Amino acid sequence: MNLGDLRQDYKRNRLDEADSGDDPVVFFRKWLDEAIQADISEPTAMSLSTVSSAGKPSSRIVLLKSIEHDQFVFFTNYESMKGEHLKLNPHASLLFFWPQLERQVRIEGTVTKTDRRISDLYFLSRPFESRLSALVSPQSRVISGREELEKLVDHAAEKFGTAEISRPDYWGGFLVNPETIEFWQGRPGRLHDRIRYRKKSEGDWSRERLAP
Repeated sequence: MNLGDLRQDYKRNRLDEADSGDDPVVFFRKWLDEAIQADISEPTAMSLSTVSSAGKPSSRIVLLKSIEHDQFVFFTNYESMKGEHLKLNPHASLLFFWPQLERQVRIEGTVTKTDRRISDLYFLSRPFESRLSALVSPQSRVISGREELEKLVDHAAEKFGTAEISRPDYWGGFLVNPETIEFWQGRPGRLHDRIRYRKKSEGDWSRERLAP
């Protein structure tokens, strides 16, 4: 198979400035709602890209859990690779891709930790098994094998039983404060629509169309 021969023409929709409006976060919510209503698998999945102290980028899929005060919230182990990257370089990009709608959204901004209360509330809302995993997993560290993880989980389950599991200090939320948000809508002949918003110093947004 020649990978260069694999292509798809995009014909589902278009994107005009009149549609996207003046507030990109409001418009993002609209697109996210449409992705959820379209029954897309994992509509909140996003590629999170961070940069190491050596300037090397790294990407992985995480889940958007909320949008608070126009900031995009996700949760993770603060001692993971992404957590260590963000500690040294608190900038990140997010990428949402909804192929069934022929859409993607790219977000770039600065990152801070959520308030401890928000992290506590979300941690307690997770299923018991997910809390156990977050508690025992040395995320991003080398382990001897899956058996090591399963033993850690079994030991923690035996220790806590039906007792409440509190959030460990090394696990919590991050807020991505967007500085740029770009919306991409696939169009026929690769003449795609791209509209980018950039936050101005006074807090409102400028809007511009980009060539595909």
